[in-house]
Amino acid sequence: MRQWEKCGKWTRAAIIGSLCGLLNGLFGAGGGMAAVPLLRAGGLEQKKAHATSLAVILPLAAVSAVSYLMAEAVSFSQAAPYLPGGFVGACAGALLMNRIPSGMLRRVFGGLLIFAGVRLLLR
Repeated sequence: MRQWEKCGKWTRAAIIGSLCGLLNGLFGAGGGMAAVPLLRAGGLEQKKAHATSLAVILPLAAVSAVSYLMAEAVSFSQAAPYLPGGFVGACAGALLMNRIPSGMLRRVFGGLLIFAGVRLLLR
């Protein structure tokens, strides 16, 4: 960790941004789940890391979506039914984040990562 702390702020940001972009391209916007721990390692507190990951992932997801669209690997007609529920869920999550203590948010997020990892391993 000491070596990481010796890196300049911009060097850490470039490394974290590159990793987020790579993971986003590989895993879709789910790469944002990896962004939170990376941003925490970069020095952001828990809630700021969650909010910042969204700001980072949005343009990265747009770039990835255009790449997949150009490769004809995505169909917006298949995505459309999920958008209204996703919009409602995103608004509810943003409102709830302000009410949840950082420690609880960290535990819930960690639990979600473990759950997702176990599901991936067992499939």
